Amino acid sequence: MHLLSANYSTHSIETPFGALQLSHHKVVFSPAHQAMFVADIHLGKAATFRSLGVPVPAGTTQENLDKLSGCIAEFKPLSVYFLGDLLHAKAAHNAELLEKLQQWRQQHSNIQMTLIRGNHDSKAGDPPASLNIAVVEEPFMLGGFALCHHPQTVPNALVLAGHEHPVVVLNSKGRSRARLPCFYVKTDQLILPSFGAFTGGYSVNPQAGEAVFPVV
Repeated sequence: MHLLSANYSTHSIETPFGALQLSHHKVVFSPAHQAMFVADIHLGKAATFRSLGVPVPAGTTQENLDKLSGCIAEFKPLSVYFLGDLLHAKAAHNAELLEKLQQWRQQHSNIQMTLIRGNHDSKAGDPPASLNIAVVEEPFMLGGFALCHHPQTVPNALVLAGHEHPVVVLNSKGRSRARLPCFYVKTDQLILPSFGAFTGGYSVNPQAGEAVFPVV
């Protein structure tokens, strides 16, 4: 099992369609395509909860956008692909959030951005056209990579997906436990951890021939 920590910021894995770099920032970068992949940001989730009367912290939208800007600065991609669930719900289409997202998009106006529509995107509605983010359905092919939101099998392709928010539980001999987001690598799938700062996770149990890369 491999750990991606701040002192070991990326781990490269080889695939039939080129190397992929797994980052401790929970994104994936393809040097061959100069493309960065990010899943499940869920912008506006905290605001949605607050609108329902649930007391949750504010500021997660800006935190997520700042972290995403840091990833762009590190990898310098020509394109960014959101693997679904960019916006959490219709309540995310509020003036404050959209203004922050517009300012962030202007800072990276030279980068092509594409959203592979996820289940929350379908409910929230597409991002405003002014953001210049193309919206496509899954699977969206990029060479031999099939970009999806929901994990699935696409013939003769490696699926990059999100949706499941994979986490892995690590146990030590001293009985302490750590529940960490992880990249989950299967034979024909790479499932990314949730990028968002205010999202839960689903514990995975890797089988023979599979691998997890926990993020510290």
